[in-house]
Amino acid sequence: MADYKIFFKHSVEKELAVIPKKELRKVLQRIKALAEDPRPPGCEKLTGTENYRIRQGRYRIVYAIEDRELTVIIYKIAHRKNVYR
Repeated sequence: MADYKIFFKHSVEKELAVIPKKELRKVLQRIKALAEDPRPPGCEKLTGTENYRIRQGRYRIVYAIEDRELTVIIYKIAHRKNVYR
């Protein structure tokens, strides 16, 4: 199976700067794993959109999958209490 390419929305850079370094390492590892399997166990498709979300500790990663181009687009990374606002 071909690996997917991962792209970040511009606003994600600011969101990553807020995450503590210890948590950030785990979040980035989780994102890197999406290149191999964009629909890992535990991912959920969000209602009303074509987006998915995965959990990493207290943080949620919201992303979209484009199977034709083999890309994963990261839209948002935020604490669980703020991610859907």
